[in-house]
Amino acid sequence: MTLVKFCGAVTRREVRDLAAAGADLVGLWHAVPGGRAELPLDRLADLAATARAGGLTPVLVTLSADRDELTAALGATGIRWVQLHGYQPPALVRALKRHAPEETTVVKVLHLRGSRCPESGLLRAYERTGTDVFLLDTATSDGALGSTGRPLDASAAAALADRLTRPFLLAGGLDAANAPAYAHLTTHPRFLGVDVDSAARGRSGRLEEDRARAVREAWAAAVVTGCGPAGRG
Repeated sequence: MTLVKFCGAVTRREVRDLAAAGADLVGLWHAVPGGRAELPLDRLADLAATARAGGLTPVLVTLSADRDELTAALGATGIRWVQLHGYQPPALVRALKRHAPEETTVVKVLHLRGSRCPESGLLRAYERTGTDVFLLDTATSDGALGSTGRPLDASAAAALADRLTRPFLLAGGLDAANAPAYAHLTTHPRFLGVDVDSAARGRSGRLEEDRARAVREAWAAAVVTGCGPAGRG
C-alpha cells in the first residue's frame, strides 16, 4: 500500500475533504514560526480529532527541537506521528523515543538542495536513534523548507534512498502530472508513499477534495504501473 499525505490543513473542511479524497495522513503544522499553516495547540487538537474521526492519521509537522514542547503537544492532542521538518539533531529523535508515547512514529525530513543533502553524514545516526521513516524533500537555496513547490531531483533522491535502511516518503513539487517521472523511485523496496501540499490546493489556496483525489489516483496508478510496493502481489 502506498501512503498519501497532504500537508498544511488549517480547517475542519480541509481535513474532511482530504478524508473524502482517500488520503491516509494529514500534516498539521505546530511550532513552525511564521508558517502560513501554523496552528495553536487548541486548533491542533481539534483538527487532529477531526482527522481521526474521518479515518486519517494526523501528523504533527514541526521545526521545533524542544523535546518537552513536542512531547507535551503529542500528549495533549493524541497525535502519534511527528515529522521533524527542520535540521533537528539525532539526539532529539532519541529523546522523543524515550519520552513521547511509546507508539509514536518519528519522521525525519532529509533536505535536498539540488543533489546535496545537508544531513547526509547523519543518516546512520538518525537510524540508530530511532527514526522510523524518512521524508525526502526539496530545500531552496535561500533556506526555505517545506511546501516550496520546487520539484524534487529524482536522481538525487534515488541515490539518497539507496543509502537508507528505513522506509521513505517523497515530497517536493509532486503533483498528478509528474508521478511517472518518479517511477523508478516507486519501485524502490523502501518506498512508502508521497507527501503533497501545493498540488492539492485550488485558486483560493485551500486544500480541495477533487485536487487531492487526482493526486492520490495518479500516484496509485504510477506505483501499480511501475510494480512498486503497492503493485506487488
